[in-house]
Amino acid sequence: MGFSNQDKPGTPIAANLGGNGPALWRVIVILLLGVLAVSTGSIWVRLALKLRGEGGLAFSLIVAASRMTVAALLLSGNWRKMPGRVSGQQVAGAAWSGLFLALHFAAWISSLSYTSIAASTTLVTTTPLWVALFSSIVLGERLSRRTWLGMVLALSGGVLVASGEMAIAVPGSQPLLGNGLALLGAWIVSIHLLLGRRIQQQGLDLGNYVTITYTVAALVLLPLPWLLGEGYGGYPPLFYGYLLLMGLFPQLLGHTSLNWALRWLSPTWVTLAVLFEPISASLLGFLLFGEVPGSDVFLGGVVVLTGVAIAVLGGRDRRGDRDRKRD
Repeated sequence: MGFSNQDKPGTPIAANLGGNGPALWRVIVILLLGVLAVSTGSIWVRLALKLRGEGGLAFSLIVAASRMTVAALLLSGNWRKMPGRVSGQQVAGAAWSGLFLALHFAAWISSLSYTSIAASTTLVTTTPLWVALFSSIVLGERLSRRTWLGMVLALSGGVLVASGEMAIAVPGSQPLLGNGLALLGAWIVSIHLLLGRRIQQQGLDLGNYVTITYTVAALVLLPLPWLLGEGYGGYPPLFYGYLLLMGLFPQLLGHTSLNWALRWLSPTWVTLAVLFEPISASLLGFLLFGEVPGSDVFLGGVVVLTGVAIAVLGGRDRRGDRDRKRD
């Protein structure tokens, strides 16, 4: 999850709420519901995996393609309004963003076949760190000391998560592979977010942007299972129900709610709210599957999320200091 807006110096939590805006409590409720909806993504994958009996790359591609296809079909009506409002350059930029979104879901969903929900969701939630790092490398944006501190903490926590998963590995799991795929998913989606931020800053509105990216991601993913000798048929009806719920809840309801909240709240605080995704996903994993993170995984998760929070707040402070100097 990423956000194209930037905080302004001194921006309060509810920066844009006014007489015509919704009540703050309503925005917070919708934001929390969005986080909860996003948190269910790993749960639907695990439920589908339980019906299938085995995971692997082909299974993950089926799940990823189905998730994006459901979302793309539900947004397909936007294509009728798009001609004349979107340039070819904007379409090309959004299409590249959709390609990286497809690769992200292929990697992250695959990770859930090999490692725990707690480890996978914690590592993939480090995305803000990689967005900041890639922005520094590609765009020359200078990182604050607090951001570097947050990165070091988060990486240290990631080592704890990985070592904890290795210690409690169960037969059939491959935590090193799973954790690596989750981290790869975080790296790839960071590129998707940077591309999305750039193309939206060039004037492409959110509705048209997500319609293009979701459609391209679906088109990229749909043929891949067939290339690996797997098809979309032959599964029990409940399996397809899980795929439908995956497209509805984490993709459309979750992501739409978070982006709606950005109209009224500071992006920094929305980003921090998303850090609760691993907590709620892990809780759901415990309630539904009895997955209990080991002490190293739990401690590492706390360190990772603390590091990400410090880095996000450090980036906000740096932007504020920079803009105050300009004034």
